[in-house]
Amino acid sequence: MEKQTALITGANKGIGLETARQLARAGYRVFVGSRDKSNGERAVQQLQSEGLEAVELLLMDVADERSVQQAHDDLAKRTDRLDVLINNAGIPGTMPQAPSTVADDNVRKVFEVNFFGVIRTVRIFMDLLRKAPLPRIVNVTSDLASLTLHNDPKWEFYPFKSAAYGPSKTALNAYTVALAFELKDAFKVNMVNPGYTNTEFNHNQGYKKVEDAAAPIVQYATLGADGPTGKYVSDYGETPW
Repeated sequence: MEKQTALITGANKGIGLETARQLARAGYRVFVGSRDKSNGERAVQQLQSEGLEAVELLLMDVADERSVQQAHDDLAKRTDRLDVLINNAGIPGTMPQAPSTVADDNVRKVFEVNFFGVIRTVRIFMDLLRKAPLPRIVNVTSDLASLTLHNDPKWEFYPFKSAAYGPSKTALNAYTVALAFELKDAFKVNMVNPGYTNTEFNHNQGYKKVEDAAAPIVQYATLGADGPTGKYVSDYGETPW
């Protein structure tokens, strides 16, 4: 039986790399999306050294339309369909991001990757996704996207407000809800918050292990036909909007 295929953007390190590892272990043919060739090759070699042979590099910069199109054309030469798309690539932007003083350019750069990067990746890879029997899209979000939590003084991250990163994920969630509705008859489209994970993204300050952070992403990337769509979830269940 032919392996199911999965593309993970920003998969050369951190949560993306661990997600690639877990999907490869589950029997998927995994395309490791990376904007840097040497970092991507290193990640693929690492996974292959663990005995995960069905792992391949796909060069792509989600902030660059031409790069994403070239990645699509490259992937289309290797497979006739894409079963799973995991939009994991993201940047925090320059911190701090006080709303009253944040630079426009800082906000634009964050949104270009975290929001527009997802939109262009979905649009450009849609033809390959539509060829899958049960296509699944997972947009990696954050609990910092939750407006409900941001208004709860008892929430552990209540003091952390950002004018670029958090809003980029809130916008991503809104887009994902619309996308899930549009594709509800054929796709499973969900938002997964991996939580505050110990990676370079937050200078290794997070308390979650990458294995635990990747688990719910993999869960929603491998949903069956009876699985939910349009959900905003964390490992503890649904996240408040």
